[in-house]
Amino acid sequence: MWRAHRRDRAKPAPDISMSSPRRAPLKFSWNNPEFRALAYQVVVVGLAALMAYYLVSNTLLNLATRNIATGFAFLEREAGFAIGESLIEYSPSDTYARAILVGLANTLRVSAVALVLATMLGVIVGIARLSSNWLIVRLSSAYVELIRNVPLLLQLLIWYAVIGELLAGPKSAFHPLPGIYLSNRGMLMPSVDGPAVAGIIWGLVLAVVTIVAVGRWQRSSRRRTGAQSRLWPFALMLLLLMPMVGWLVGGREFHLSIPHRSGFNFEGGWALSPELFALLVGLVTYTAGFIAEIVRAGVQSVSHGQWEAAQTLGLPRSRVLRLVILPQALRVIVPPTTSQYLNLVKNSSLAVAIGYPDLVSVVNTVLNQTGQAIEGVLIIMAAFMTVSLTVSLLMNWYNKRIALVER
Repeated sequence: MWRAHRRDRAKPAPDISMSSPRRAPLKFSWNNPEFRALAYQVVVVGLAALMAYYLVSNTLLNLATRNIATGFAFLEREAGFAIGESLIEYSPSDTYARAILVGLANTLRVSAVALVLATMLGVIVGIARLSSNWLIVRLSSAYVELIRNVPLLLQLLIWYAVIGELLAGPKSAFHPLPGIYLSNRGMLMPSVDGPAVAGIIWGLVLAVVTIVAVGRWQRSSRRRTGAQSRLWPFALMLLLLMPMVGWLVGGREFHLSIPHRSGFNFEGGWALSPELFALLVGLVTYTAGFIAEIVRAGVQSVSHGQWEAAQTLGLPRSRVLRLVILPQALRVIVPPTTSQYLNLVKNSSLAVAIGYPDLVSVVNTVLNQTGQAIEGVLIIMAAFMTVSLTVSLLMNWYNKRIALVER
């Protein structure tokens, strides 16, 4: 044993350098493909830099020749024009920067609401196209083919004309539900304001976050133990209890404002302007047509054997679709849906055609007053690029989260 131990100790240590060979130094020879590839990249980057320098210097020279000021100092000057609707406080005495911020907020508002509504409508229409009911299939197919083959700009003009011309005035407004009116002045609905509103909203947000966290914990627990538990009683209790707690903490004071007719107009409530209503309906219906086809293709990409296997377990068709088919189809649905989300955000710039004060409309007014066309275009480009990249990053993160993990 002592000799064997000595032999083991006498074994030389493995050469670590042999397992990872060192990279050979780059040979500066045109016959070396690595050197040629590097040289081509340097030449292309250099030419692009020279082209950018030429364009920028030539632009600055032409602006100086025409005595046109450059820079973003104009943003601190007084705007002097009114904006029809805004999420934040604004008056004509505010700066151009404030006006552009109002336009950006209006763009984000209509884009966010349209993304949610277009997704819901697109999923419903896409699943309807796979229905066994002949009438539902034909109606959903007709909707998809009609919406996708008519330009969005024309649809916006049609919706705006429908709201402005075909709907009646305040005295004969369509009144489908108590407190809701639809007329050529837009859509009016009840509103709530007061100190306790913020507490109610935060209570709802906290309840939703808690429900999501508990739902994830229940799913992980069900995978470990197999025990079944219902989430909806707990969720319903939180949705009722947490806003009430927020109302108590916020001071228990809020005011319900219900719109009502007053002369030739309405008073009270919250008004959805005709421009915003037409833009929202146009973006939602147009984007939903494309999302519906994506959903249909994603569901059909799942093999029919998955349906049969789930139905043999006694699951109804609705639960098979929700628990088995859609989770697998999401891997096909999410990437092209991301492109449609980006298109929706960019298509919101067509709001200028119907008079909605979005970012493009406000910046267009600013550059007409100041003459700072290049700066205005750069602001629009930077804003849309930031929003689009944010949406793309969020969707890519979600796509990686639901991706299949190979073992």
